[in-house]
Amino acid sequence: MLLKPILTSSQRLWRQVAWSSLKLRIRGQSGAGAQSHAVGNMRAAFLIRDNLRHRADIENAYLDAIARAREEIVLANAYFFPGLRFRHALLAAAARGVKITLLLQGVADHPLMQYATRALYPIFLENGIRLFEYQRSILHAKVAVIDRHWATVGSSNIDVLSLMLAREANVAVIDDKFAATLAESIGTAMRDGAVELHREDWARQPLIRRMLCWLAYEAVRLLAGIAGVKSD
Repeated sequence: MLLKPILTSSQRLWRQVAWSSLKLRIRGQSGAGAQSHAVGNMRAAFLIRDNLRHRADIENAYLDAIARAREEIVLANAYFFPGLRFRHALLAAAARGVKITLLLQGVADHPLMQYATRALYPIFLENGIRLFEYQRSILHAKVAVIDRHWATVGSSNIDVLSLMLAREANVAVIDDKFAATLAESIGTAMRDGAVELHREDWARQPLIRRMLCWLAYEAVRLLAGIAGVKSD
C-alpha cells in the first residue's frame, strides 16, 4: 500500500518548506493517518529524488528497467534532455533490437529546452528510435511503459535538472494490465495529436535552425554545469 509512504514523504517536504520560509506551523495539515495494510495484488514502489539518500533513485529505476527491456520502450515526457548514462542506455536497448518510441513536446512553454532537446534527435533517429512531437497542446506527461509490464508515472522529467537537482516523486508499477492501459493511452495521444519525425526531416531543416538547436544544447549544458549538475 503506497498511501502511507507517500503521505509521510509529502508531510516531510511540507515541513522543510515551512522551516525554510520561517513558517513553523503547517496550517491545514490533516491529522488523519494513512492505511498501511496491503490492498490488491499490484506491485508498486514509491520513488523520490532528493539531495540526501535518494539522489538517483528515479533515474536508477529507469536505467534498470531499460537495461531489462527486451521488446518495447514507450516514453512520453515533457522535458527530455537525458544525461549520457540515460542516452547510452536507450541506444544500447535499440542496438539489441528493442523497439523504442519517444513522445515529446511539439508545443513548447520553454523554447530553450525544446531546441536543446531537438539537438539530440539525429542520434536517436539514426539508431532506429521513433520520435513523435505532440502538437495539440503543451505536453505535460511524465510516464513510461516497458515491455507492457513495467510502468512509471510521476513528476520527474527526463532532464538533468529533474533527475539530479529538483525534488521529484514517481510511482513505478509492475503490472501487465496497468502497463497495457497506460501504453494504449500514450498510443492514442500519438495517433490523435502527434506528428512523427524522420531522419530526412532533420536534414531538411534550415541550417540556422540546426545551429539554434546546438546553441540551445550548449546553453542548457552550461546552465546545468553552473547548477553543479553534469549533463554528459
